[in-house]
Amino acid sequence: MAQLSLAMQNDARKNHWAVSFRVLLGLYAIIPLCLFLQLLDVFFLQGWLLENLPNSPGHFLLFQLLFGTPHILASSVLLLSNSDYLRFYQPKLITMSLLIIAVFGVGSLWIPYNVLYVIAASWTVYHVLKQQIGVGRSVYHLSNVSFYLLLWLSVGAGIFIYVGIFLHNSLNEQQTEWVKYLASSFSVLLILKAVFCHFRIGNPLGKVFLWANTLLVVISLYFYLQDYYFLAILMPRLVHDATAYIFYMTHDYNKHQVQPQNWLYRCSHRYKLPIFVVLPVLSVALTFILQIYGNQMVSFFTEILFGIETTRAISVGLIGYLSLMHYYTEAFIWKKGSPLRQFIFFKP
Repeated sequence: MAQLSLAMQNDARKNHWAVSFRVLLGLYAIIPLCLFLQLLDVFFLQGWLLENLPNSPGHFLLFQLLFGTPHILASSVLLLSNSDYLRFYQPKLITMSLLIIAVFGVGSLWIPYNVLYVIAASWTVYHVLKQQIGVGRSVYHLSNVSFYLLLWLSVGAGIFIYVGIFLHNSLNEQQTEWVKYLASSFSVLLILKAVFCHFRIGNPLGKVFLWANTLLVVISLYFYLQDYYFLAILMPRLVHDATAYIFYMTHDYNKHQVQPQNWLYRCSHRYKLPIFVVLPVLSVALTFILQIYGNQMVSFFTEILFGIETTRAISVGLIGYLSLMHYYTEAFIWKKGSPLRQFIFFKP
C-alpha cells in the first residue's frame, strides 16, 4: 500500500501543474487598463464614468458573484472538504472562531461600529497586500528588513485609502484631508523604498514584480484622490482574487488528478468534471445562493422558530465570519511545511 501511495505521488509530480510567475504578473495588466479608462473618461467622456460608476465594485451583482466572496468561499471549501487539513488545523480554527465571536459578536455591543470597521478594513488590506508582496518576494528575494518595510508602507497607504473610500460619508473635511495626507505620505515613502530595492534585485522579472506591487498601491491612491473609487478598489480586488484562484486550482489539480482524495472530487470524477473547474464553479454558485436567497431563508426560519426577523444574517454574519477566518488561515496554510504547500510547485 505504501509503495502504491509513493508511486502515485511520483506520478503526480511528473504531471503536476506549476504556478507561473509570468501568469501572476500578467494579472497586473489591470493597472494600465484602469488608468487608460480613467484618462479616457477625463479627456474624452467628460466624466461620464466618474458620475455613473458606484463607489465600490461590490455594488454590481456580477462583480459580487465573481470576486470577493467566491474566493473566500473557495478557501473555506478547500479546508472543510479535506478532513486531513481540518484535523491538522482544528485547534487554530476553533481558537480563532471563538476570538472572532468575542470581538465582533459580543464585543460589538459596546465597541463603536467605526472602530470595528477600521479593524476589519485594516485586516483586509493587510491580507490582500501580504499575499501579493509575499508572492513577489519569491521572485525578487529581498531581505526580511526590506520585505517588511515594503509591506508595512504598502499596508499603511492601503488602510488610509480604504478608509477614505468606504468611510468618506462619515468623515468631515478636516478628517478627509488628514486621511489623504497620510495615504500620500506612506505612498511617497513606498516609492522611495521601491527605488532603493530596485538596484538590489538581480533579475528583471523581480524588478517588474516589485514595481507592479508598488503601482498597485500608488495608482489606487491616484484614483482615490481623483474620486474614482470604483477603479481604486477594482485593481487590488481583481489581482488578489485571481491570484488566489490560481493557487487553489493548482493545489486541487495536483492533489486529486491521480486519485480523488475527498468526497468533492470523487463526486466530480464520477460526473467527469474537469478538476480545475470544480472549485470556481462551486464557489460562484454558493455565492449566488447566499447573496440572492441566504438572508431571506434565514429570516424566514428565525421568524417562524423564534419570532425574530433578521435582515443580514448571511451577508454580514456568515460571510463576515468566513472572511475573517479566510484572512487568518491564508496567513499560514501556504507557508513551507504546510500540508497544502506540498501540492504547490512553481515554474523556474
